[in-house]
Amino acid sequence: MGLAADDEYGLEEGVELPKAQVFYSQYEYVVGYYGVERFVETQRQDGHTQRFGHPQTVYVTDYSSVDLELTTDGYPTADSGPAWTNGEDAWFVHGSDARTPSGETPIPFSQRDDATAFADAHGGTVLAWDDLLDERFEIDDASVVRDRVEGQHQDADERVDSARELRERPVSIVVGDDTETIQEAIEQAPENTTIVIPEGEYEETLEIERPLTLRGDGNVTVRGDGTGSVITTTADRTAVVGLAVTGSGSQGSQRGGEAELPGTENETGDWDETFERNYASGDAGIAVHTANQSLIEDVTVDSSVTGVLLRRSGESVVRNVTVHSPADWSDGHAGILAFRTPGVIEHTTVYDGRDAVYSHHSHGLVVRDNELEGNRLGIHLMHTSDALLGNNQLREQSNTGIYIMTGPERNAIVNNDIRDTEQALSPGGSDSYVAENVLEGNNVGLQISATNSIYERNVIAGNEVGADVQVLLPTNQVLENDFVENERHATASSGPLRVWTDDGSGNYWQGAVGFGDGETIDRAYSPTDPVDQRLHRVDGTPTLAQAPALEALAGLEGTVPGMRTGSIVDLAPTCEPNNPELLERTAWQDRAWPCDSAA
Repeated sequence: MGLAADDEYGLEEGVELPKAQVFYSQYEYVVGYYGVERFVETQRQDGHTQRFGHPQTVYVTDYSSVDLELTTDGYPTADSGPAWTNGEDAWFVHGSDARTPSGETPIPFSQRDDATAFADAHGGTVLAWDDLLDERFEIDDASVVRDRVEGQHQDADERVDSARELRERPVSIVVGDDTETIQEAIEQAPENTTIVIPEGEYEETLEIERPLTLRGDGNVTVRGDGTGSVITTTADRTAVVGLAVTGSGSQGSQRGGEAELPGTENETGDWDETFERNYASGDAGIAVHTANQSLIEDVTVDSSVTGVLLRRSGESVVRNVTVHSPADWSDGHAGILAFRTPGVIEHTTVYDGRDAVYSHHSHGLVVRDNELEGNRLGIHLMHTSDALLGNNQLREQSNTGIYIMTGPERNAIVNNDIRDTEQALSPGGSDSYVAENVLEGNNVGLQISATNSIYERNVIAGNEVGADVQVLLPTNQVLENDFVENERHATASSGPLRVWTDDGSGNYWQGAVGFGDGETIDRAYSPTDPVDQRLHRVDGTPTLAQAPALEALAGLEGTVPGMRTGSIVDLAPTCEPNNPELLERTAWQDRAWPCDSAA
């Protein structure tokens, strides 16, 4: 834990980041941390001891065993792999120039003289183990992601307002009056002006190389010849507004792997650049290459491949766009594709695509208030961290509604509504915040595959499986969610106990029985227990669950981690739903029994 997969793969040869490996009293596996500071902060978290037990032994990287230097970024490098030393006997240089991709990091040494020499050369203070444990480190965990959601929306609002100013540029050319074709107008118009396109159909492919605004006036269609992108822009602060676009190329990679993409003239040709050349070079209805702060608004695209392609075009905005993808999703690519483009995609509609919204390396992307229907994948993030996915409605995706993969960090997935999909929400990576989503009528509502994440205040109702736990490490906080009328509320892969209670706050489970105080039930609930998992489905199981022998066992299981029969347990299930307003949006509000009637 402690390092995004993308950062790990991107480390230079010879970099040896400090690590800790921890042997816990109640966890059968060794847990590894990139950065000793990650362990120091993690072991302070609520519920950490409950999930893992106490750390019995901690080994840390021993830089006394190697010749240590720092890169210009502050990353430690060594002539060979460092040895390990017991953390309690080590000396740590805190506050030095040393860094990891996550930030400041203490550097451990088995010999105090080595630690002192490093501090003299690179700054910092030499600390013993107990003193290090008293230090505080700023780590961007899931609570930080939760706290910044409102700020991300505000930043996105400002970005949208700035982009929409491009609509107000003065008119310089009216096509038909001043020029015969749109391309002629593009070539003649002064920079930072507007080209007005009157109503009609225009059979052209357009290339924009200067900051201009194309604005349709009435029912305007630009039709390509089927052999490439219809509109291509390579200029910052370009706007395409009020058009319909059709006739894009029919090949996924029309430019070809050897073609030169705009903005790649000085590239070195490493793996990631080759991937970009092959993957982000395909045809699109509108292709935006290296055109920062651009705007695509009030546009309809009938796409044979990608609808709108954004590549290396930071702070660009796509809004009020409708993309109709090929009837067979395997013939196309993405409705909207963002490649290294941290922009805003909002109020768009994508039908029947392979991926409605696809992102690659677009850290900080905002995708909100969109309607996605009938695609294979709704929102698909690859190698993308710090994104905000909010207030999206997804219906009938054949595979997954929101799919986040390749080890990203600090994504926020909030207020989305996903229904009638094979798998509604599958967030991967770590330190993410998943909250206030409605997941209804899916085969699997929530697949928990991200670590160190917060899953709270979600409504998971009417699914075959409410939540399916795939992650091995029990590091997540799962609280104040409502599980109603799922065939099975939750399932888990093999692995250790997962405790879904945080600081006394549990979840609502339809069917949980016991005596309540109006807020919580006095009996622990395990959705993976053979009896508990049937309480909301089979008559008589509440009586069996309250049998004296099972009550005694449940009490023991609620206090002794090793005795719990299920791999998921909630020690403080709530009497009533935690999110009644969200639950009202589903068909199952009447099935959410309060605890005084569940028995």
